[in-house]
Amino acid sequence: MADGNIYADIAPRGGAEQVTQLLASPGARIERIVSHGHASPPGFWYDQANAEWVLVLEGAAGVRFDGEAEARVLRRGDHLLIPAHARHRVDWTDSARPTLWLAVHLAEPALA
Repeated sequence: MADGNIYADIAPRGGAEQVTQLLASPGARIERIVSHGHASPPGFWYDQANAEWVLVLEGAAGVRFDGEAEARVLRRGDHLLIPAHARHRVDWTDSARPTLWLAVHLAEPALA
């Protein structure tokens, strides 16, 4: 058994983005990510071998896919499925308060 609180032990502003693995199994990995105004480095694009589903629990972020002119704005309660090998980046996260993400990395292709 494992238990905890998703809102506990949030790192203060000023450091690196905080990534905490909450659960791992052969089929999925679940992480809590805390961002304080963090963004992908200029010119950097994620290209992940597996699908990822993200949910913004607090704060806000802009996620942009390769070929899109504008970032998709995610706010509290918004979620997004990122297919395997869909090049994407985090253009911005809220600089006034923490952005708290729940990220589910899937071992199999996701069906929407």
